[in-house]
Amino acid sequence: MATARWNGEIIAESDETVIVEGNHYFPVESVSSEYLKPSETTTVCGWKGTANYYTLNVEGQENPDAVWYYAEPKAEAAEIKGRVAFWKGVEVTD
Repeated sequence: MATARWNGEIIAESDETVIVEGNHYFPVESVSSEYLKPSETTTVCGWKGTANYYTLNVEGQENPDAVWYYAEPKAEAAEIKGRVAFWKGVEVTD
């Protein structure tokens, strides 16, 4: 079971993550959505497509753009559609 934690709280748990480039991509339904605040940030990956972000908000603390996802990934990255990944201090263990 993979777990994502930040600021003392479990953000996501799943035994169905997909690992791409060393990152666990969690099914979006495994994420505690109350911690997610939409961000306007986007970035582009040459083979995955355009990434969108969420800011984590836990116990009054914010972690800007710590969660990313590909709403419409390119065909080569289809396995990560409907999934999110974490960085910026979010601890992911399996």
